[in-house]
Amino acid sequence: MVSLAQSSAINTVVASMPPLQTLILTVEDTRQIVEYVGLDALMDETITRLTQAFKQFDPAQTVVPVRTGFSYEHPHVGLVEWMPLFEKHRQIVVKAVGYHPNNPDLYKLPTVLSTISAYDPASGHLSAVIDGTFLTALRTGAASAIATQHLASPSSHTLGLIGAGAQAVTQLHGLSRCFDLKQLLVFDSDPAVSQSFSKRIACIGLEHLDIRQAEIAEIVATADILCTATSVAVDDGPVFPDQKLKPWLHVNAVGADFPGKFELPLSLLDRSFVCPDFRDQAICEGECQQFKDLNKIGAELSKVVKNPDLYRHHQQQFTVFDSTGFALEDQVAMNMLLDYAHKLQVGTLVELESATAEAKNPYSFVL
Repeated sequence: MVSLAQSSAINTVVASMPPLQTLILTVEDTRQIVEYVGLDALMDETITRLTQAFKQFDPAQTVVPVRTGFSYEHPHVGLVEWMPLFEKHRQIVVKAVGYHPNNPDLYKLPTVLSTISAYDPASGHLSAVIDGTFLTALRTGAASAIATQHLASPSSHTLGLIGAGAQAVTQLHGLSRCFDLKQLLVFDSDPAVSQSFSKRIACIGLEHLDIRQAEIAEIVATADILCTATSVAVDDGPVFPDQKLKPWLHVNAVGADFPGKFELPLSLLDRSFVCPDFRDQAICEGECQQFKDLNKIGAELSKVVKNPDLYRHHQQQFTVFDSTGFALEDQVAMNMLLDYAHKLQVGTLVELESATAEAKNPYSFVL
């Protein structure tokens, strides 16, 4: 039994303890940040921060394991994975991401849903939880923009999109911030998605761009830059033929994110400089899984960004950015949003974790 004096002493200790607070950013908080910064400025800053992060990336100091998770076919085809990152002595980041291609039709939800959490490696304290759906799209567009800056012909003006869903919006946005695009050719297996694309990108102000729907054959024959962001099923690729391509074509392959799922013809990969964002993961889930000879895989994007002069000659050749998603990109995007949250004082601090007065008594907080 605890005496009144003991109870008073415990309460005094509890009152003096700093609360373990977790910052939660809601969709409304994110909306306020985007409204304050502006979509163009936010994309530009994501590209700048991510470029710097690639230049500074040291795998000895920032450990990024290959993502893992659960895949299933019932009640519908789905995948939930976690993407961890450990920046030693500073931060641990874990993104939980779900891929469910039937979401738009069945539930009116995005194909990709995710959350990102940050932890203090010194104590394990959960410091922040934020939406990852918006940030996943944003950082994916930014990563493709960076890869395209380094690997595509600088005089590229025509962009082709095969797959015109959510990811296609940020692919276009990121590339429009780095290239003087004149023409955009769009194809989606669902004609309604192609038809709605112009309306969905109205918020990024590309009125000067000549946008029209086209068949795949015309797109691949015309494009200087091609982005594939499809929900092609396992073993149903490729999504375009290896025919009549411009000899300097650069492809951002975004849709391969599952074993057996790929978008590009192997014959094109065989004669291209293939740059993965994360090599080990691309071998498991990306376009690189098609290679039997892994020596055909080129340098990772971080190495290209660190040494651009070594890879500039590829700009007049076939190049492919194999984008499977890299937790470093999630960390950069998350910390950018958290910086603005602190600046604008948005978000909610919540005491989620139980920090008891007696570290060895998990019941002491109820006394």
